[in-house]
This record gives sequence, C-alpha cells and structure tokens, in this order.
Amino acid sequence: MAISPTSQPNEETMTDRNEVINQWLRDAHAMEKQAEKMLTAQAERLEHYPELRERIRQHIEETRSQSDQLSRCLEARGTSASGMKDVLGQMTAMFQGLGGIFASDEVVKGALAGYVFEHMEIASYRILIEAARSEGDEATAQTCEAICREEEAMAAWLAEHMPEVTRTYLSREAAELEEAKR
Repeated sequence: MAISPTSQPNEETMTDRNEVINQWLRDAHAMEKQAEKMLTAQAERLEHYPELRERIRQHIEETRSQSDQLSRCLEARGTSASGMKDVLGQMTAMFQGLGGIFASDEVVKGALAGYVFEHMEIASYRILIEAARSEGDEATAQTCEAICREEEAMAAWLAEHMPEVTRTYLSREAAELEEAKR
C-alpha cells in the first residue's frame, strides 16, 4: 500500500514501516558483524603499517560497540538481530579476507575497500536516522547518528592517510624489487 504525501498513515502502514526499519536495523547489525570480521583479518596482516593497524584495531572496538548498540535498538523495538544475516555477513568477510592474502598490494586494496565500506555504512545509517525519526523513534535515530559519526571519522581518517599508505607500500615494493635483483 502506497502512502500519498497528503494522506495520513494508518495502523497497517505504520506496522509495515516499523518492520522495514527493523529489517534495516538487522541489515546494519549484520553489516557491523561483517565489518568486524573484515577488519580483524586485515589488522592481523599489517605488521609494516603500525598506524593503520592501530586505527583499524580502534575501529574494531567501535564496531563491536556499534553492534551491541544496534542489538539494544532492536530489543527496544521488540525484535532481535537476524542470526542468518549475521552469519552470511561474516562468511562474506571471511572470503574477502582470504582473497587478500594472495594480493601483494593487499594493504592498498584493503584501504580502498575499507573506505568504500565506510561510505556504505554512512549511507545506511543516514537512511536509518531518517526512517526512525519518521516513526518517532528518537532513541534509535540518536544511536544511529552516534554510530554514523564514528563511521564518518573512520572514512575521513582513511581518506587522510591513503596517500601515506600508498607511498609506504610503493617504497616497500621498490625495496623488495631491488633486493630481489641482487
């Protein structure tokens, strides 16, 4: 049932909207579980990039907290996270992490993928903020705003440090090529 801009939402529409918001919150929860798995796999292989590794470790802790906050939002809305979505997200992250093992430029590709993923998260939270507000769920909206700020901070950090990561990678690669020539 579509809602025209001038009509008042009825009880059925409100229920449908709330279920949509619940689904989006479940998706966000699964997204955070996927992010945690991806970031953990990446951080384990960043021995030559201590600043990046430390920032990723910090974001892993933020990600775990975000997942917990989303669980509380779902509970407050009378539902829970989707175990199936969480598992599928984690499996996807595992395969992404395994794929990176074979790429010599994994750190650069990982920074790129992280930057893209952060922006997907930002967009998701902005949608959730508006949806929650439209249903009068200010607590969920505020939680999503706080999470969104953390995602924006991580995206900004990656953008700021991408040149340094790239230069470090290229320098290390050149040194390894020189060493191989000897």
